[in-house]
This record gives sequence, structure tokens and C-alpha cells, in this order.
Amino acid sequence: MTSQVSSPAEQADSAAGGSVVGDVVGEQRKPSAEKEVRRLDRVIIRFAGDSGDGMQLTGDRFTSETASFGNDLSTLPNFPAEIRAPAGTLPGVSSFQLHFADHDILTPGDAPNVLVAMNPAALKANIGDVPRGAEIIVNTDEFTKRAMQKVGYETSPLEDGSMDGYSVHPVPLTTLTVEALKEFDLSRKDAGRSKNMFALGLLSWMYHRPTEGTEKFLQQKFAKKPEIMKANLAAFRAGWNFGETTEDFAVSYEVLPAAKAFPTGTYRNISGNLALSLGLVAAGKQADLPLYLGSYPITPASDILHELSRHKNFGVRTFQAEDEIAGIGAALGAAFGGSLAVTTTSGPGVALKSETIGLAVSLELPLLIVDIQRGGPSTGLPTKTEQADLLQAMYGRNGEAPVPIVAPQTPADCFDAAIEAARIALEYRTPVFLLSDGYLANGSEPWRIPEIDELPDLRTQFAQGPNHTLDDGSEVFWPYKRDPETLARPWAIPGTPGLEHRIGGIEKQDGTGNISYDPANHDFMVRTRQAKIDGIKVPDLAVDDPTGEARLLVLGWGSTYGPITAAVRRLRTSGQSVAQAHLRHLNPFPRNLGEVLKRYDKVVVPEMNLGQLATLLRAKFLVDAISYNQVNGMPFKAEQLATALKEAIDG
Repeated sequence: MTSQVSSPAEQADSAAGGSVVGDVVGEQRKPSAEKEVRRLDRVIIRFAGDSGDGMQLTGDRFTSETASFGNDLSTLPNFPAEIRAPAGTLPGVSSFQLHFADHDILTPGDAPNVLVAMNPAALKANIGDVPRGAEIIVNTDEFTKRAMQKVGYETSPLEDGSMDGYSVHPVPLTTLTVEALKEFDLSRKDAGRSKNMFALGLLSWMYHRPTEGTEKFLQQKFAKKPEIMKANLAAFRAGWNFGETTEDFAVSYEVLPAAKAFPTGTYRNISGNLALSLGLVAAGKQADLPLYLGSYPITPASDILHELSRHKNFGVRTFQAEDEIAGIGAALGAAFGGSLAVTTTSGPGVALKSETIGLAVSLELPLLIVDIQRGGPSTGLPTKTEQADLLQAMYGRNGEAPVPIVAPQTPADCFDAAIEAARIALEYRTPVFLLSDGYLANGSEPWRIPEIDELPDLRTQFAQGPNHTLDDGSEVFWPYKRDPETLARPWAIPGTPGLEHRIGGIEKQDGTGNISYDPANHDFMVRTRQAKIDGIKVPDLAVDDPTGEARLLVLGWGSTYGPITAAVRRLRTSGQSVAQAHLRHLNPFPRNLGEVLKRYDKVVVPEMNLGQLATLLRAKFLVDAISYNQVNGMPFKAEQLATALKEAIDG
């Protein structure tokens, strides 16, 4: 397929639309009524290019406009771990996939309907995911002989017939952008950097996306660089005009808002890390405690540190430590001092923090350990997702050191999971693991902003004075005298008169908190700490089994929720009976979990690890859980899971 516009220069002149006023936000642009408009119920778009091509920004802006339009959506950013991988190479490809629809959706989609490939590397790295018949927009300016050889193309895929099964739109994006910006005092290289905005304008026209928000964003982002701001605005508008005028794009598409998919409320688009950050801020306010974050930057958790540092007005204090150990040490000290304390990290950081987590177990102080899981072991795959820290969170400390574990299931759910983790930590005086992952952290979806009165009251009482009467009638403070219901010990703020007590990692005597090496006392304290965790009140596991006739249960945890639910929907549509349940609480398990597992002939557990939850289920409930695994750094695809579940049903 070839473009019908005669030359890049003529294309650019037409695309620029005559003159561009760069410092004024234009009216909302609407596609011409002269071209055919087709209505779709959903679309999956993937932007792909070099790390420096701005694909994440392009995808983020398209997502923001899509969210403001009212579509349901789910995103999957995917980028290399290197700060700047070699340009034009396969390891350097960065992509952003967006699935948006006029109905409720759960995943970023299995395969893109549209691929925007900024260079040969982007095309080669992603073509395997693109189904035949899909639309592919390629930046032909980058398909030079050298660039193609760099990724193993002996001949141009645009000319050798290998792309015949696709609807290919060859567009000289760089040339068109440079021509559209010729009135600005920019070098060709600098002008070419705006080609992502040209592509964004083109796709915005193609799918009737709003434009005013992006124009305002560019004005604000480059307010101190007016020439750059005007150039990006001009490129964005030129891309829109190009779609409007070129004959190569004869059709535009319309995806209506998903009004029926959302309950009434105020919504915003939100990523998992942002939702988790706001959840922590809300937890601090609901607990009426200062929020303290002691952290060390690590991918993919660093965004939480960045976000929380912006909220000093809500009583948030952030401390960027020199290493992981110092970060959690400072957080535990803040917990001792009466703050809602948090430390954020990923798997390698959890390993370094393990001794201090054990200290927090011994001290019985509230502390949130946020683990945004990534591929491992060691440095592993810093920008890819995985669920392989479950057993580390469960057992990764010396001695018997039980810690509750909470896992969010969607990006927006990270807000609620953070509040739930804080509730457990404060009520039961214990460190708590919050297990998110890279897929949730970087992905985004619409989120209904809750009303304040919908949030739980997390206020807790500090110890005020003596709590024990001795035989002689005198009153003293015992730091390990427990609440009979929760088994939580008093939270005594240092400096409070009469509440002086020992602190440290050596075993404490029950009640008094004095150092104790007594064997019987140690046995009692170990069993008591375990009983406290076992006794945490968590909701029963809800099972989705519409017919009540399913013999197969799909049980997941964390970010597998979206792919599992999408797969189950597909099977039910085809007439299969399948039950689904998803665990938020992994320690302790819901009290009815064992009874739920016994109801079904087969239990399939999809995980992005080698079967860690399945191992725990087999050990605790003696159930023959069928483990279905993937550890390739990417989330499950719905069709992949649906096929595996169908095979399990068929036996």
C-alpha cells in the first residue's frame, strides 16, 4: 500500500494547514465529514520506537485524552532497562500499548489492531504480536539500509512482500515533521524530535481523540521554552491535518464513551504507583498520623518516592536514604516515634531489608513494606514484571518471623490495597507486605475518586500510662502486655513519661519486655507472634460461579486478575462453566479458602512465577492445585489463559 500524496514537502505543507499559532490553545478539532467514519467497540494501539523517540509520552498523552473522553481503558508500557540503549537496536525498543473500549475491559489487550513503528527495530520487535489485517504505520524515513541491517533485515520489509497481509501506511514522519516546523529556528535533528507529536496528532485524528488537553499539556510542559512549545504544538496539529488531508487514511474510527461501564462518580486516569501513593497519603490522614517514607530509589518503585515527596502539605515526610538498609531503618525508627511508616522497594531491596523486617517483627511495630515486584533473580529484568517475590515475602527472614501480605489486583486497586495494608499494620502492630508488580505499577486505568466518608477510620490509640498492676499494688507499664482480641502490644511513643521500655532485636520477656533467654518464654513469644498474624480478620474469599455448576476453579492473586477475568469471560461466552476467585490476602489466607478449594474437582493457579502460590496451597490445604506459569517478564494474554483453562476443563 502506498501513499497517494505526491511528495513529502507537499504533504507537510498540507499537514501544517497554512499557519500555526503556537501560543494559543486551538479549538477542539473534529475530523472532516467528507471521510468515512467507522464505529468500533474497542481498539488496541501500540506505539513503538527507540527509547529516545518519546513513545511513553505519546502513549501517556493518548491515554489521558482517551480517559477524558470517557472510554474504559487499560495500558501496558514496556521499555528497556538501559537508560539509553543503542539507537536502532532491538534491545533499545520502547513501546506503549493502550486498549480502550465502549465497555468494561480488563487488560491492555492481546494483540494490537494498530502498530505505530518509528524505525525498523520497532517493527521487527513487535510484528510478531500483530495479527494479519491489522494497520501498521511506519516511519519510512528510518528504513535506511544501515538501520535495517542493524536488526537483521536483508531487504526492506516494506518492499519484499513480507507485509502483504497487513494494511501498511508508509509515512515519512521525520520529513513531514521537519517540513511542518521549517518556520522555526530549529536544526533538522531538533525538529525531528517532535515526530512523536506528529504521530500523536495523526492517531488523535484517526480515532477522534480530544486535542485540547494535549495542547494545554504542551504549553505547560514547555512554558519556559516557547520555541520548543510552539514546535511541538505545530507538529501535533500537522499530524492531525495530515490525517485529514492525505488519501492514504480514507477512514477514521469512533469508539464511544463507556458510560454504562462506570458507576456514577468523578473519575481520573491513574497508574498503579500513583494510586498506591495516594492510598498511603489517605491512610495517613485517616489514621491522623504523619506519613513517613524511608526509601532508596529502585525500578519500578521509585515513582512512589517521587510522588510522595510532593505531598508535604498532607503531613508526608520523605527520606531518600543512601541504601536500602538505611531506608527501612529510618522508616522503622519513624514507626517507633509514632508515624505511619513506609519503605518502598523491589525484590533485590527486600533481600537487603530482610534483617530489619525481622527486627520490626520482634519489636511489633506497624511498618508497610511496599514491594513492586520485577523479574529476578539479582538485578534480573528491572523494567519487566513478575510475581516471584511471594515466598520471599512469606519466609524470607531468619527465624519464625510471620508478616501479613496484601496484594492489589489492578492499578486502581492499589489505592484500596494500601489502605488495607495500613489498617492491618496499625491494628495488629506488625510490619505488612504490600505486593504490587511492574505491570500494575506502570499500567493505568480509570479510577473513581472515593468520597472521604467512604474511607475507613484508621485512628489508633497510643499508650497513655501504666497498664499493669503488680502484686504490691503499684502500677507499671508493660510494653508487651497484649490486647486480648488482636494480640497487639501497646504503641508507646518515646518521651512519654512512665512509658520507658527496652528496644532492640534480642528476645523480649512476655509482658515486661525485658531481655529473656528463657527457652519456654521464647517458645511462647514465637507462637504468640504467629497467632497474632493467624488471627488477623480478613474478608472471606468471594467466588464468582454464576451457575453453581462449575467443576473448575481458577484462583489467582495480584496482577493476574485482569487476564484471568478476561479469559473466564471468553470461556463463559462459549458456554463453559468456570468459577473464579482472587486472593487479596495471602497471609493470613481467608478463613474459608480451604472450604472453597474442596468444592471443585480442579483448581488452576495462573502465576507469573514457577508456582509459588500453588506450592503454598498444596502444603496448607493438601489440594492438587494445577500450576500454570509464565516468567517472561510480560503479563498473561487472555487468549493464552483461555486456551489453557479449556484444556484443563477437557481433562
